[in-house]
Amino acid sequence: MNHPATLPEMQARYGERYRWLLLLAVMVGTMASIMSSTIINVAVPDMSQYFHLGQERAQWVASGFMVAMTVSMLTTPWLLARYGYRRTYTGTMWLLLIGGIVGGVSNNFSLVLAARVAEGLAAGVVQPIPAIIILRAFEPHEQGRATGIFGMGVVLAPALGPSLGGLLVDWFGWRSIFFMVVPFCLVSMWLARRFVPTTAPGGQAAGQDGDTLDWPGLLLASVGTLCFLNSLVQLHAGAVTLAGGLLVVALFALALFWTRQRRLGHALASGGNSPLMNPALFASRPFAMGGIVAFIYGMALFGSTYLLPVFMQLGLQLSPSYVGTILLPAGLVLAVTIGVAGRLADRQPTHVLVSVGLALLAASFALMVTVSLSTGIWLLVVWAILGRIGLGFILPSLNLGAMRALPKPLIPQGASAINFLRMLGGSVGVSLCGIVLEWRLTTHGDTLTNPVSSPARLAAFDEAFLMLATLCAVALLAAWRLREPPASRGE
Repeated sequence: MNHPATLPEMQARYGERYRWLLLLAVMVGTMASIMSSTIINVAVPDMSQYFHLGQERAQWVASGFMVAMTVSMLTTPWLLARYGYRRTYTGTMWLLLIGGIVGGVSNNFSLVLAARVAEGLAAGVVQPIPAIIILRAFEPHEQGRATGIFGMGVVLAPALGPSLGGLLVDWFGWRSIFFMVVPFCLVSMWLARRFVPTTAPGGQAAGQDGDTLDWPGLLLASVGTLCFLNSLVQLHAGAVTLAGGLLVVALFALALFWTRQRRLGHALASGGNSPLMNPALFASRPFAMGGIVAFIYGMALFGSTYLLPVFMQLGLQLSPSYVGTILLPAGLVLAVTIGVAGRLADRQPTHVLVSVGLALLAASFALMVTVSLSTGIWLLVVWAILGRIGLGFILPSLNLGAMRALPKPLIPQGASAINFLRMLGGSVGVSLCGIVLEWRLTTHGDTLTNPVSSPARLAAFDEAFLMLATLCAVALLAAWRLREPPASRGE
């Protein structure tokens, strides 16, 4: 039986329920991409032992994925316009599938690293697609609910992934982590064949514009991002001179990238190629403020994802399996909160929901200072849940609030740009937490290599958590300006 291919054919075949089937199809693939990014952490110790890796080389398993994912997000709008939804989405699933299989069978670390980079490229391209679909396929009064339902499914992947990953590593070894994405990729490709259209955003046929991908801009963005993140890694390692040199190169490359994007943006009206990040996006105040919030929120989210398990294991001396058990309720609460907050996003102002979420997140970080070696574990669970409730309010609202005011042709670029800023912030946040923690440990006269924790070590962790709380408070200033200007609301 021939399945419908174009967007009008799909809508005619499946009727009103089609947009929900399309959302389900891309949700499975997005879950696979997110799981591949988070679950690898539980396999790093075993992998390091197998390949006899030092800490620096082992870190590239995670950071290589992050750099590839961050930069490839900028290519999503061009790929969708050139190849359409189905070919782009299916191509990313094939790349993720091949990366998982190659990484799982490899006996060479360089090949494992290449497989992780391939998975990162696929994850980066696929992650902006759901936001584009929600803003184009759903009516404004349904967008919050769609984002909430999608978020519930996607958040369960990183919430349950580490616990499941720990069991897989114990039973089958580190290779099983790579193979875990295979069934998700196969199911998502089957769903894509049935429900994802061949057309480009807006319903037009793919490949009709004459745009070529901005390869020089992509190269500049890659060099800038790689040098910037590596400078933070080197600073963490104590190589201040090398870190300074890499930072100078990064800032120079990113400045050239932005100059090129502005030039391409100005030339677009006369038939030039589209920029990877259109400067016209930032003419919208809600989007500009949303971009700032996304960057800082990414720093706080990914920084805490790194800091909280380290605090529980090395600060409170809890076992890794116990840590996973403690964090599981917070992950489940996050999934439920996203569903509730998604419905609220259809009725309540975005800036209020995002601000409430940031305030709760800041409070959860600040309250971590009340946890000590003599404190009951229940208090830690409560503060972790409070932070996840805050995240639940932010996640469905931020993208919608930032992009609702954009003209429809700019929505694909808006989705890729805001995801890029969030992931770049996340990469910075992880390194920043490590740098601040090491600095405060040195100041308090302790080190993480000591087998026993101490009040000095807990004081260093407290100051790192207070730094994250301060970041969230700064993001609140931008979040309150997510309100659309009165002129645009009256149109």
